[in-house]
Amino acid sequence: MAFQFEERELLACCGSTRFAREMARLSPFATYDQALEMARDIWLNNVDTNGWLEAFSAHPQIGETPANQESGMHAQWCKGEQSMAMATATASNLQELHEWNIRYKQKFGFIFIICASGRTSNEVLVELKRRYVNRPIVELEIAALEQLKITELRLAKLFKSTEVSPFHSGEHSENLKPKVLLVADERLNKIGAHITAAAPSTRTRPPITTHILDVSRGSPASGVEVVLQKWNRLEKEPSFDSAGSGDWIFQGSSVTDTDGRSGQLMPIVDHVSPGIYRISFNTRKYFPGGFYPYVSIVFKIKEDQTSQHFHVPLLLSPFSFTTYRGS
Repeated sequence: MAFQFEERELLACCGSTRFAREMARLSPFATYDQALEMARDIWLNNVDTNGWLEAFSAHPQIGETPANQESGMHAQWCKGEQSMAMATATASNLQELHEWNIRYKQKFGFIFIICASGRTSNEVLVELKRRYVNRPIVELEIAALEQLKITELRLAKLFKSTEVSPFHSGEHSENLKPKVLLVADERLNKIGAHITAAAPSTRTRPPITTHILDVSRGSPASGVEVVLQKWNRLEKEPSFDSAGSGDWIFQGSSVTDTDGRSGQLMPIVDHVSPGIYRISFNTRKYFPGGFYPYVSIVFKIKEDQTSQHFHVPLLLSPFSFTTYRGS
């Protein structure tokens, strides 16, 4: 059995001209696994940085659909891959995604690339903010690997939609078609297990939450900016002199509502990553004349606590604050 693809079909899988040309030259492929092996080698070893950037530019920005005039497999796949994000997006989500897309491109020079299949708009936004702090060379490599994930999924879809190649003889195409679909479906499931969103969580809220109570007024504190970060150095715990260190990695941000509760600071998952976290509150804006310009609370989640919930409230007045682990 052999599978023959044209350059234009492979260009829909990955927008790098060199990638598509090299893959077409090596076609036909005996199996999907053989094509996948070739694709990985070409993308990582033969395509240069310009080719990576060319592939990135073929995508619409995350949170945006392809232009109306675009058609064909590439446009269909783009819409399908972003379908979960678009279906779960609110107007404020889309506006924030738009603003962060602009900020990201200004810093790195290319659009934000993520394998968005199965991801909600909030998950995409959290990942965008988390990766924004990366050094450009690091982020370029991460984006290239995300592009490879997208290419793998699209190759699987291409194989799944392809009739039996005329290069194969000796069997009727009607008998071979189920085998073609079986190979592609099996591989697509394997890939999806690794790069699409996890199965729905049994939680109804994120593992880490917070709220703020203004004890001087006896009412919730609304409109306070909240940021969640995670310490990134496994070999060393943060100390009192590392408050401003770049080793704190952004996880999510929000603003407290009328009940003093923050929005979602991280995805809803069954198991949170163990480690040291920091929640920071912009108290200067809430109490302009207060004693504390901001408040940061640092806490540790142990290996045997990853399935637990961590509610970290802030009880605040202009000249004091306290906290505790709530439920």
